Amino acid sequence: MNSKPTPRPGIYKADSIIDVADSLGITNLSEEVANALASDVEYRLHQVIEEASRFTRHSRRTIMTTSDVDQAFKTLNIEPVYGHSAHTPLSFRRVQPPAGPPIYVLEDEEVDFETVLKEDPIPVPRSVRYTAHWLAIEGIQPLIPENPPPEVPAIADQPANSALVTPPPTQNGSTSSAPADSTARQVARPPSRLVSSLVPSAEERKKTAALTSLRADAGLAPVLPYITRWVGEGVVNTLRREGLEGDEMDLDRRSLDIYLDVLSALLENERLFVEPYLHQFLPPILSILLTSTLFIPQPLAPTPSDPSPSHLRTHSSSVLARLLLQHSATYPSLASRVTKTLLAALVEPGRMLGTREGALRGLISVGREAVKRGLLQASGGKIVSDDMDRAREMGMDTRGVEQALMVHPATDGVPLHPLNDMDDEDRAAADALSSGLGNTLASTIGQDATWAKSLARVISDVSLPS
Repeated sequence: MNSKPTPRPGIYKADSIIDVADSLGITNLSEEVANALASDVEYRLHQVIEEASRFTRHSRRTIMTTSDVDQAFKTLNIEPVYGHSAHTPLSFRRVQPPAGPPIYVLEDEEVDFETVLKEDPIPVPRSVRYTAHWLAIEGIQPLIPENPPPEVPAIADQPANSALVTPPPTQNGSTSSAPADSTARQVARPPSRLVSSLVPSAEERKKTAALTSLRADAGLAPVLPYITRWVGEGVVNTLRREGLEGDEMDLDRRSLDIYLDVLSALLENERLFVEPYLHQFLPPILSILLTSTLFIPQPLAPTPSDPSPSHLRTHSSSVLARLLLQHSATYPSLASRVTKTLLAALVEPGRMLGTREGALRGLISVGREAVKRGLLQASGGKIVSDDMDRAREMGMDTRGVEQALMVHPATDGVPLHPLNDMDDEDRAAADALSSGLGNTLASTIGQDATWAKSLARVISDVSLPS
């Protein structure tokens, strides 16, 4: 006989499959399909229980928990059962159907609709949003809600009635806050060792070490604003001193030279972010460059320890050139603002010859177009030439202005040929120089015919004001 063997009944009965199908509205489920589904469900249960028992053994427990079953579901890539964690006690209720074995079901809590309607609705969570904010500015974290609050150190061994304890009053009756004030004063000024090394009376070795630190030390970022303010205040206080003579004047000029060295060193330091402080760099540079009191009528013998006014203006113009070269791309209006200030110092009436010398050196630092605009378009050349004539009549020294105007270096080993009055081309070049720059400058430039002719062509291309 070839009859099929009767399938062996499993633990999970086919009747349970039929009951579930009836609850879902499926009434025509055959017995063979129910037996097949019951066998598959039993296999899946064995698989989950076996996997969960591994987690029980690895946890060194003898009782299987719901967390073991959840881990088994995750291992088998099955969605876990939510709401039945180990922290939620389950309450089962026994139900006896009219026919068949008893059924155990979870006892649900009865909810009154009137109570639910009276309760406040659960707010809908806000959606995820993204916004930009400053995490830190110059190493300082802004106090905004997006950033974590600053850490407040805990005060150990604080008495219970510490709120009633007040610091002892001072002689004038106010409470003392000397430690806090002392700390604030120490932070609000540059390091004392650095300042003491940057004075004219300091040793050259200490001065060199301090400037080297300013050129390469990245740890100066916290005190950079205070160093900048110290330089600005030092330049202002030095230039305000009037009636100085002899050694005191020389000492002040050496101080100004050191302040320029400090600014130059800060600009050379690639580890410092100096852009926010450029507006504090320019006033001391331009003050030294354009202050007329730096000009001394009598000739001076400049030495390394006694910088002359022309040396200070040359130094300040070189610092200005470095500043513009490094930061003009970041701030396009920087060069135009500086040029406007220098042009006003060059052409305004009543300016001293030392101020005009500084303006010339500053325009040279800005660039070729600034020099052309100042000397030719604004007629600065004529103004400087007339001032030089009056200064010579008064016996004043004009070598600083002459050096500032000699922007065309002489070629070593090649003799200079002056303009020839008998040559029509040379005579036309001399006339163009005289009309554009004045007789004094024209005679000085005319000592080099090649340079004079090239400048004459530039003057002819520039429309001079009538």
